[in-house]
Amino acid sequence: MFVLTAVPALAQDGAALYGQYCAVCHDGGVVRAPARRALGEMTPERLVASLETGLMRAQGSALNDDQRRAIAVFLSGKPLGSMTAPVTAPRCTRAPAAFSNARPSAWDSWSAGFTNDRYQPRPGAGLTAADVPKLKVKWTFGFAGDTSAAIQPTIVDGRVFVGSSSGRVYALSLSDGCAYWTFDADAQVRTATTVGRERGSATPSVFFADVAANIYSLDAATGQLRWKKRGDDHPVARITGTPKFLDGRLYVPMSSLEELAGANPKYPCCTFRGSVIALDASNGNQLWRTYTIGETPKPTIKNKAGTQLYGPSGASVWSSPTIDVARKTIYIGTGDSYSEPAAATSDAIMALDLDTGAIKWVSQLTAGDAWNLACGGIDSANCPGSNGPDFDFGSPPMLVTLPSGGRRLIVGQKSGVVHGLDANTGKVLWSTRIGKGGMLGGVEWGSATDGRQAYVALSDQSFKRTGGPVVIGMTTLDPVIGGGLFALRLTDGVKIWNAAAPVCGDRPMCSPAQSAAITAIPGVVFSGSVDGHLRAYSAEDGRVLWDFDTARDFDTVNKVTAHGGSIDVGGPAIAEGVVLQTSGYPTYGGKSGNVLIAFTVEGR
Repeated sequence: MFVLTAVPALAQDGAALYGQYCAVCHDGGVVRAPARRALGEMTPERLVASLETGLMRAQGSALNDDQRRAIAVFLSGKPLGSMTAPVTAPRCTRAPAAFSNARPSAWDSWSAGFTNDRYQPRPGAGLTAADVPKLKVKWTFGFAGDTSAAIQPTIVDGRVFVGSSSGRVYALSLSDGCAYWTFDADAQVRTATTVGRERGSATPSVFFADVAANIYSLDAATGQLRWKKRGDDHPVARITGTPKFLDGRLYVPMSSLEELAGANPKYPCCTFRGSVIALDASNGNQLWRTYTIGETPKPTIKNKAGTQLYGPSGASVWSSPTIDVARKTIYIGTGDSYSEPAAATSDAIMALDLDTGAIKWVSQLTAGDAWNLACGGIDSANCPGSNGPDFDFGSPPMLVTLPSGGRRLIVGQKSGVVHGLDANTGKVLWSTRIGKGGMLGGVEWGSATDGRQAYVALSDQSFKRTGGPVVIGMTTLDPVIGGGLFALRLTDGVKIWNAAAPVCGDRPMCSPAQSAAITAIPGVVFSGSVDGHLRAYSAEDGRVLWDFDTARDFDTVNKVTAHGGSIDVGGPAIAEGVVLQTSGYPTYGGKSGNVLIAFTVEGR
């Protein structure tokens, strides 16, 4: 009763607090700030969680509990406690199949294997190119209370493991979407899950991480917590890249929210350094950590607000590590520097020793890129003088062995350039431009290769100019600029074909950008778009073989009201004859959604 009667006062206070603490980014010209419209679609509970443990916890730390609640009520227009209890999927009534030791059909991490090639061979896919035009929806699952569903699922032994923006992790039946178990993490889960079995364990573990930088190990059979560790003590550390499991070790990439925190002129920007950590998978104990920047950040200058600044910083690892098992090497891509001086290891590909973490080589593709959110805002006090282009590597490098025996790393960058590197030395052998690039441009989350050619999707998401600054959530997505799918020759990067970008027409909140990770099977490449469509292209010439519009309402197996929207971040997981895709991503002006869709041949 108290909550309901207090809503008008809370909302009134929230409006003033929003104007004081939030509007400069969400109503200003900050290109990477989430849309205010997207915030308004969230429940007040989700907004409070974001300010306490989620993506906005750096900003939320300046507020007390009542202030965080007031902002949440104002943005959502709903009282706290008004959300009904989440509906879960019907519990499975039959026992699942036993876990196998060898899983040739699994999609058990960010990619189906260690090389991050996002390619599923025919035996594992359970699909042929001839089957793809006959794909239909078999079942759908709704994420209760969520407005975003950009997390990639994994498939192992007839089970689906998938996280959510609420922090709930699900184990579902691949055949019908019923639930074996659920687990509630402390914060939003952005990574895919990784499934692996430690020596001597009767059942595998499910490994994942949340945006508060917590790393989890669950019993894959029951969902019981085996261990939980924090990956980095920095207050705004987070994890977006999927951990990799190999031979009893878990390799975890570390990123942060500090790039966003820098928008506040009173924030002492910046002190976070990206890293990769190796953990004992049986208990979570750290075996080694390698920072992407070897030097500890030191005081540099004071900004115009009188705040002490630090550097070097940044070079976060946004994506899943790539592993060469035979040569005991782990490859990572890094993001930009957050402050000056810009590090020589930002916007780079790095090779580390798998056993010790020692750096083998570094290949920097964009030098001098120091950038944080202050550079796109009204108050630029924390923006580095160089105001870099923000050309992170959000995609992991793909490890490929050529017919000649040569080993290559193929990786796309937000610059709009795809690079081919010698995997042994890091030498750049070729670079091919496929787009203009930018803060939401170039190659965002992941490419694919079948060992014959590389398949790369272009984002280049843009916004209509209205005479003033570009304001996400206040400015309309450009329905013409962006998108396209490219096939490149592995040996020299020559373009073999390119498929035209999707056409939005008069579709609202539409962009042709193809920023989500893509997935390939023999003869076919799957690519989702911000326009909400999941399309299958011929690997031979780029023709569209199949097209499904996910931006619609769905009847879900768990009776949750669900709809699809923009497709971003996570790509399709394919195994055992099933294609799984999540849909919904309103953060940068796209359409919200909260659905997981399972496609099979004729929906059987």
